[in-house]
Amino acid sequence: MAAPVIETCHVACCANRTPNVVSWGRGGTIAFGTCNSVALYDPQERKVVAVLNGHTGRVNAVQWVYKEDGAPECHLVSGGSDNRLILWEAGDGKFAQSVECKGHTGPVCAVDAIYTEDSKILVASSASDSTVRLWLCSDTKEAECLRNLSFGSGFMMDVSLVLLPGSGVPILACGGDDSRVHLYVQANNQFQKAMTLQGHEDWVRGVAWASTGGELLLASCSQDSLIRLWRLRAKSGPDTSAEDDHTIIKMKEDIFEVKERDVSSVFAVSLETVLAGHENWVYGVHWQPPFYKGGELQQPLSLLSASMDKTMILWAPEEGSGIWIEQVRVGEVGGNTLGFYGCQMSPDGSMIVAHAFHGALHLWCKDQDKEGEWRPGVVISGHFNAVQDLSWDPEGEFILSVGSDQTTRLFTPWRKQHSEQATWHEISRPQIHGYDMQCLAMVGRFQFVSGADEKVLRVFQAPRNFVENFANISGIPKQKLLTSSDSANLPEGASTPALGLSNKAVFQGDIVPKTNAEEEQFSSVSDQYQESYFHPLNLTEPPPEDHLLQNTLWPEVQKLYGHGFEMFCLVSDSTRTVVASACKASKAEHAAVLLWSTTTWRQLQSLPCHTLTVTQMAFSPDAQLLLAVSRDRTWSLWRRNPTTSESPEPRFSLYARTGKDTAIHSRIIWSCDWSPDSKYFVTSSRDKKVIVWGPCILENSGDSVPPPEIKPCSSILDVGDSATAVAFCPVLCSDNSYLLSVGLECGRILLYRWSPGQEPAGGHDWSSCGETDASQSHALAVKRLRWRPRAGRAGQQNGKKDGQTDRESEIEEESSWVQLASASVDHSVKIFNINKQAL
Repeated sequence: MAAPVIETCHVACCANRTPNVVSWGRGGTIAFGTCNSVALYDPQERKVVAVLNGHTGRVNAVQWVYKEDGAPECHLVSGGSDNRLILWEAGDGKFAQSVECKGHTGPVCAVDAIYTEDSKILVASSASDSTVRLWLCSDTKEAECLRNLSFGSGFMMDVSLVLLPGSGVPILACGGDDSRVHLYVQANNQFQKAMTLQGHEDWVRGVAWASTGGELLLASCSQDSLIRLWRLRAKSGPDTSAEDDHTIIKMKEDIFEVKERDVSSVFAVSLETVLAGHENWVYGVHWQPPFYKGGELQQPLSLLSASMDKTMILWAPEEGSGIWIEQVRVGEVGGNTLGFYGCQMSPDGSMIVAHAFHGALHLWCKDQDKEGEWRPGVVISGHFNAVQDLSWDPEGEFILSVGSDQTTRLFTPWRKQHSEQATWHEISRPQIHGYDMQCLAMVGRFQFVSGADEKVLRVFQAPRNFVENFANISGIPKQKLLTSSDSANLPEGASTPALGLSNKAVFQGDIVPKTNAEEEQFSSVSDQYQESYFHPLNLTEPPPEDHLLQNTLWPEVQKLYGHGFEMFCLVSDSTRTVVASACKASKAEHAAVLLWSTTTWRQLQSLPCHTLTVTQMAFSPDAQLLLAVSRDRTWSLWRRNPTTSESPEPRFSLYARTGKDTAIHSRIIWSCDWSPDSKYFVTSSRDKKVIVWGPCILENSGDSVPPPEIKPCSSILDVGDSATAVAFCPVLCSDNSYLLSVGLECGRILLYRWSPGQEPAGGHDWSSCGETDASQSHALAVKRLRWRPRAGRAGQQNGKKDGQTDRESEIEEESSWVQLASASVDHSVKIFNINKQAL
């Protein structure tokens, strides 16, 4: 079988900000909802192994359907804001959509599913239409709605299903905003209300069943900060012996009856215990998964809870007394995060994961050496809102991305000792802002400019602590990196003032170790609103979320004022001397492109031409030409004037543009890019057209010779959907044709080869050579495509050192690969490996 043209190297994403959206399977895979997709994450490999696209709204709830014997699951249920439930089924190692349950009239917020005795799947779902529905999914790929339980004006926050011990009858627990837990039992194919458990004093947020030795335990957690454990057991006949003995204190028991095929059984429910330890709303409870021991399924009595107080607690009964006590408490101290939405435990109980308000997954692993100690583990992370722009560093070793979640994030490959594969991780969050981020441009290796929904551009420079940690993680010698930046004056790190937006530099002398006395008292009024103080980290592995938030900021070195509206796009040239910027505009006066010097950060020039927002710009690789495309459906090309002794700073003048009559695009031009030889440029538009223009040959023979006319060099390529991003690969194909990637509004990415010599008339100059399949594509529009500036795959070069011949073959093999990074509205950044040989 031929190697696939496009393989997914990395997906950076995070969990949606809803409870119930993460589920850890007994097969070891964590499933979580991310935007409109379900991601399957392997915590051992530390990478997303699959993305399931099918929902058209945000995924709010995900649940594996556990098998009795603890084998890896082959079914997964997800519910979303599109009011639908999807049952995914594994086949050929891949999950595909199997059954769709339609019927809810509001977003689904909780799901649970079990196998019934005749191996059908029973699914319970709660939605904000105030109903809980029960569905039966059979092998015929159809879902039948068994029962629609209506709660009037109330909402059920969580549902949990289990089979009653000894009878195989399903019982459903629902917890909601009436502060009660409702139990429903199936009798003669109808779900009847069995009883209501009272005791919580605020909304019930989570319910979870566990079956132990013929009895059931139900954990319920609530916004009253308490967790209640209820015990459900079968009553055998009238139990009279203890009834008369008034010396025994007994918990009140509630009794209900179940009739199944004319056999009647009686069950009793009593309150087992109340667990108090959290100081804020408890959002989730999760039992440690059962395991086989001596051929029998054992349920460990161990319960995990996650709360808005930023902690997770592991509860278990004490050896002698059987009293439930807190065993372990993990979480975050400080940091500008809110608490946890839910928690899950690994199949063997050695790892626990929580997902937080900022979408991040927080993982802790049991310390093998120290009993009862847990330490943070390395886990995936990503933006929790639309990703607007991304850029590779000039050497192609890391990626910076900005998004509407008001952060700038830096991803790089990390190769763990003794592991073959490098995995990508976020190792720094240079900017955490108060405005949605829109655009960025790298200026040199450790400096970038970013723009947000404000009128200011901000310039950031990497601190020394980042350069050292980047060297540790990427394996590049530190000396080499520090020489490329002015290391003597680099600050250690950065911190943000309590009420400010500018990251302040922290220098070596500023880092003061706190004394204990200081810790205990506020020394001044301002200390009540403490800055998130920076502490230098020595990293050998990617940092966890709380360190990313606090200790990996980059200091802001400059602000650039000049635009009248929110920033929209940015670009810097290959010589790193000029940055061009543009802002949102509905009039010609605001649509001018501003040029800035990267040495003085002064405004060099204003280039007026367009009448509406300039949507994207690109400098030609030889830095001689600047291209701008606009919402007014035209493009403009600016030429760098030769510098003279009078004006040493670069100046640009208009070289060519399309007018009303020559503009071929009939809608907004979204994107543009240059061919690697600076001869041609490409534009892509909402009118589904992609066009290559040229040739751009700058003659230095004085002004007497008119420049060659720049016109379309290619036939018009219709890509069938609004083309929101386009990029030329910097490495030519073997037959000297150009490789282009086109990103569409539907989330697909297409690859084309374009040969300039071919006759454009018949459209033979374009040849399609691949596209992302359904599982690789984004779920929403592609915002930006960027090729790695050089051939090869990041993180692969520093491989074998000993055998030179292997090394040469490795270099040969690496050069046939190119990497493409894409940013999308679906909150994800994806990196694809593309094999040029396979094209």
